[in-house]
Amino acid sequence: MPIYSLGELVPRIDPTAYFHPEAVIIGNVEIGEHSSVWFNCLLRGDGNYIRVGKRTNIQDGSIVHIDSKKFPTHIGDDVTIGHGCIIHAATIRSLTLIGMGAIVLDGSEICSNVIVGAGSLVPPGALLEPGFLYMGSPCKKVRAINENDYKMIIDTSKDYVDHSRVYKKKYGLRSS
Repeated sequence: MPIYSLGELVPRIDPTAYFHPEAVIIGNVEIGEHSSVWFNCLLRGDGNYIRVGKRTNIQDGSIVHIDSKKFPTHIGDDVTIGHGCIIHAATIRSLTLIGMGAIVLDGSEICSNVIVGAGSLVPPGALLEPGFLYMGSPCKKVRAINENDYKMIIDTSKDYVDHSRVYKKKYGLRSS
């Protein structure tokens, strides 16, 4: 089983959430309704906590961790964390898409309705204002998001809820 307690710290995963058996969830981690954690992800809540909202998907190979002395990690509702991301001790508000391979570092805050482009670096302490696409290393505001972008954020969240249901039903892979 890929869920591990750490002393008294026991992951709490909503029964509707899905996690792949090759994902690892350790310690003080909460995962909300209809969220999903995919192949080879690690969520390690030791020394501080990780909170994942509803309908959020954390895609293959991503790492979510904390800063044990200062910052927990908060991830809101309807968030997509793309393949191979590192989210470290940051706050990501609802309705946000983090592109593949992006790195989000300590104390940064990504407001709602934001897209962080693939491969981007969100530096420590950054504040990404709502309603924009950010790209680069370090990331910079590129443009306002439009209706198509906003629709993509919502559709991706819905698609991953549907994907998780298919995996549970067809392949019998575990949910909590």
